[in-house]
Amino acid sequence: MTSTRAALLAALTAVAALCSLLLAVPRVHAAAGLEEVTGFGSNPGALKMYRYEPEGLPAGRPVVVALHGCTQNAAGYGPGSGWTELADRWGFSVLVPEQQSGNNANRCFNWFRTGDSSRGQGEAASIAQMVDRQLADAAGDPDRVQVTGLSAGGAMTSVMMAAYPEKFRAGGVVAGLPYGCAQAAGSPYVCMYVGATQTPQQWGDRVRAARPGYAGPWPRLTVLHGSADTTVKPVNMGDLVEQWTDVHGADQEADVSDTVGGYPHQVFHGPDGSGVVETYSITGMGHGQPVDPGSGDAQCGTAGAYLLDVDLCAAYRMGAAWGLR
Repeated sequence: MTSTRAALLAALTAVAALCSLLLAVPRVHAAAGLEEVTGFGSNPGALKMYRYEPEGLPAGRPVVVALHGCTQNAAGYGPGSGWTELADRWGFSVLVPEQQSGNNANRCFNWFRTGDSSRGQGEAASIAQMVDRQLADAAGDPDRVQVTGLSAGGAMTSVMMAAYPEKFRAGGVVAGLPYGCAQAAGSPYVCMYVGATQTPQQWGDRVRAARPGYAGPWPRLTVLHGSADTTVKPVNMGDLVEQWTDVHGADQEADVSDTVGGYPHQVFHGPDGSGVVETYSITGMGHGQPVDPGSGDAQCGTAGAYLLDVDLCAAYRMGAAWGLR
């Protein structure tokens, strides 16, 4: 009888634990506010698609694609970066692709692999398919799609801007790398820790080769990078500037040099006088995405691993520059 009672108690305990686990999962996803979408295409890169749409979002609104960094996921990066918060505030939808550990053990997007960083192939093609699905489902504005990401997500942002420039009005690279850097340096690690030796034209040629025959318009670029980043060296921000000013036919001298939030800020104008490349050097910051938690107009994001509270929210600065306000 005692053994029967013990077995019954053990079973009830196990059931209670299972119920607790099952109940916890919806609460996590509800807090993140993200919806998983399946069947968005052939998905050659075997990625997952998540999205966030504010309630009552009208047709014709912008779309922001937000690509997480290594070890992160959609549920953490979408809200943590501040993008879902701004979507509620300004009225746009957020597409958050998610990497799978089966593709990369550290859940990094494979920006350094030719098969995942070329037009029509692998992860790049999967993300492009997600964009098409989101535009169709939300009746979004195809002329107001932006892509951004942190670290490996920032490097994949460069991939999407180069391989699918017709899909994106602008891009934002946070602690990321220029397109083709792994190939130019001979190794992704050399690219990350040292950088690659290329002229501006060589950098630009890599982008132009990604979409042969494309005559523009090219996406505008915003870059944010910590001056104390030892994971992806700040030299990569300079290389991104060289790459995309060359693509836009701009010179290498900044037309605006000032400070924003106490941090060095530069803007490079294209031939028509509009800003085509913008940079923020976050003094003293290591590897991560700048956030500024709070309820102020320019505040957004939540501090956490690789989401660094430096009193400047990268998502807000990019969104404002892209006219999402």
